[in-house]
Amino acid sequence: MMLRTAVIGVGHLGRQHARIHSDLATEGLTEFVFVCDIDQRAASEIASEKKVKWTTDWRQLIGKAEAVSLAVPTVSHCEIACGLLEAGIHVLVEKPIARTLVEADEMIAAAAKSGALLQVGHLERFNPALAALRPYVRNPVYFEIHRVGQFTARSLDIDVVLDLMIHDLDVVQWLVGEDVEVTELHAVGIPILTEKVDAANARLEFASGAVANITASRVGTEKIRKMRFFQPHDYVAVDYATNRATISSLAPASASGTWPGVQTKSLDIINVEPLRAEILAFVEAALDGLPSPVSGREGRNALALALRALRRIEEHAAKVGVKSVDSQ
Repeated sequence: MMLRTAVIGVGHLGRQHARIHSDLATEGLTEFVFVCDIDQRAASEIASEKKVKWTTDWRQLIGKAEAVSLAVPTVSHCEIACGLLEAGIHVLVEKPIARTLVEADEMIAAAAKSGALLQVGHLERFNPALAALRPYVRNPVYFEIHRVGQFTARSLDIDVVLDLMIHDLDVVQWLVGEDVEVTELHAVGIPILTEKVDAANARLEFASGAVANITASRVGTEKIRKMRFFQPHDYVAVDYATNRATISSLAPASASGTWPGVQTKSLDIINVEPLRAEILAFVEAALDGLPSPVSGREGRNALALALRALRRIEEHAAKVGVKSVDSQ
């Protein structure tokens, strides 16, 4: 029986989920059956465009869909995800997994109890450049990451740490190792155009000795999505925006006896849209009973680091006399 899918929340990002679910259905991989949004006009508009049914009540999807993309505001993640998971419906929930660790734990427990799949939408793991690089990663020692975006009116209900930096907190933890403890975390941040933190920097130190310096801003004048890191004998650079990854290492000395130089290898990239790769991985895992491509536990780890960074930011703000920030 073909997997019936639905999308809950058809705002800016949810519409992209709907587009890809519709494409997968057209390709005969799934059956896209429903969209849901509390905004009746938005729900009916997307439903008409994608030729599916619509509802304003997510509970109406129980018994009518087996797998759901959940792209609603974070405040509603726990309630809706738990209700779906308890009904045995697989859930791909956008990041961050939840507002709090308690809510994240409730979602993880609901998935474990029912056996339904819970996947967290940490999209950068599916970026073609990072996907090509992952097999070459071995004992990274130092990361330098910049994620800067121009100001928009979206996602202003959360701080830049939970909006943007969480991508890099997740990627660094993934590359260093999910079980490697973050022993120290220092962070600073400041509200600029909103009441939330709009620009922040965090420095993480891992039990393995790895260090990561991460900067995130949503008030930049240009879009930057770059990561570089060092591991024994390698310098690695990733540009998420251009889907480019390179590894620079020491070139052997030539036969003439000259000093060795540096050779840079550009990795072969399979140019797939990250969101499509993410949703396809979710569908395949749900169909084949595979482990979650990005588990609830991994989503919780990223949230824990983000909340920890926000606490450090609040402490620093009090110390230097900057207007207090909301640490969620």
